[in-house]
Amino acid sequence: MIEKRQFYINGKWVNPAESADHNVINPSTEDPCAIISLGGQADTDDAVKAAKAAFPGWMATPPEQRIALVEKLRDIYAERSEDMAQAISVEMGAPIDMSRSQQVTSGTWHMDALIKAGREFSFVEPLGEHAPNDRIIHEPIGVTGMITPWNWPMNQVSLKVAAGLIAGCTMVLKPSEESPLSAMVFAEMVHEAGFPTGVFNLVNGDGIGVGSQLTAHPDVDMISFTGSSRAGKLISKSAADTLKRVSLELGGKGANLVFADADEKAVKRGVLHCMNNTGQSCNAPTRMLVQREIYDQAIETAAEVANKISVGPASEAGRHLGPVVNEAQFNKIQGLIQQGIDEGARLVAGGTGRPDGLNRGFYVRPTVFADVNNDMVIAREEVFGPVLAIIPFDNEEDGIAIANDTPYGLTNYVQTQDPKRANRLARALRSGMVEMNGQSRGMGSPFGGMKQSGNGREGGAWGLEDFLEVKAVSGWTEGY
Repeated sequence: MIEKRQFYINGKWVNPAESADHNVINPSTEDPCAIISLGGQADTDDAVKAAKAAFPGWMATPPEQRIALVEKLRDIYAERSEDMAQAISVEMGAPIDMSRSQQVTSGTWHMDALIKAGREFSFVEPLGEHAPNDRIIHEPIGVTGMITPWNWPMNQVSLKVAAGLIAGCTMVLKPSEESPLSAMVFAEMVHEAGFPTGVFNLVNGDGIGVGSQLTAHPDVDMISFTGSSRAGKLISKSAADTLKRVSLELGGKGANLVFADADEKAVKRGVLHCMNNTGQSCNAPTRMLVQREIYDQAIETAAEVANKISVGPASEAGRHLGPVVNEAQFNKIQGLIQQGIDEGARLVAGGTGRPDGLNRGFYVRPTVFADVNNDMVIAREEVFGPVLAIIPFDNEEDGIAIANDTPYGLTNYVQTQDPKRANRLARALRSGMVEMNGQSRGMGSPFGGMKQSGNGREGGAWGLEDFLEVKAVSGWTEGY
């Protein structure tokens, strides 16, 4: 049993003020794999105090020096990639090969992009030729509370921490209590990189405890949160009393519009994308909208692809799906699959219960529903599991209307060989991101959504801007 009860505060590993043990459950086995402590108000206060004390010095550190330390952190992260892969796999159930190739590398990818953006960013810039003595200064917002989820642990930690560090913020990280081990490995890396004491702090806890304490804390200047829309609303209300900035990356219900002229791999690609990470991705294309001319064939293909997807323990090598993260998530997904059946959607693959041969562990059958309409619960709610809903549409206007008829607006997808149509859809779809024909967005592209998918952007220059204030200065004298 791994025991990781300490927190990282003011450059040291310290014991919690009060004992509050929490078991981390291995979702592949349902057995505890580690014990951590859940922090309380005293721990949160100590971490915020350390971050506040460190802020003036870190803010005054030249950006190139801050970037150099993040580069060192990135190098240490790469050296310890196997430690990180093992931690993520055991704590949240990512199959070990997927953990190595996607989960861990997402952290390197984002740190590289933010380092590049930091080098190119103008922290002090002229207002314009009309005002030669005016300057715009981009300065760090201050102490930031960072609350990260369990589904892509290092993806989110790296996006927030690296951006905040380069911007000049100090921080308190509260990772999900479901996936704390990877964040503690990350804290070890921060320590090894040699950041000044108090710049980075980590306190484990749950949302009701440390999460709420950070959100309401008067000495926290910003909350950067990734998680559910429900939690995002609560955080916004709590943070309003102190008027702190709140950046939210929330849920999604992405539409994948497959037109009759889509390439032959579009449906298969859409199913596999939906199921990746066992469906536990906010930007997953979970609604496949298919033009009626190819609807029947698309259903047949989708069912065939889903039925070939294997499921198994995260510790085993291979390209299978692992379990979902915990019992509560498993039960929620089972209930939504049953609700889809009860509402009259046609089940063409998967269904309720565990896959054959897996009687222990939070394993879900890769599931595909056809004949879904956009009013059904499985088309409205974020399932966060390997469940795909297929919906027919007649024409471009109809497809756009169905895609936009959702409270979410994170990522939409378009499959067509008509470039004019693709560009029209890119403009018409109400989401923070649109991906075409299986082409991923480039390094440094901003990640974030509209509507109930949140506000703010993460990644690249936009990710830096989220952690910066804008100060307008007149009477500037160059060279001093």
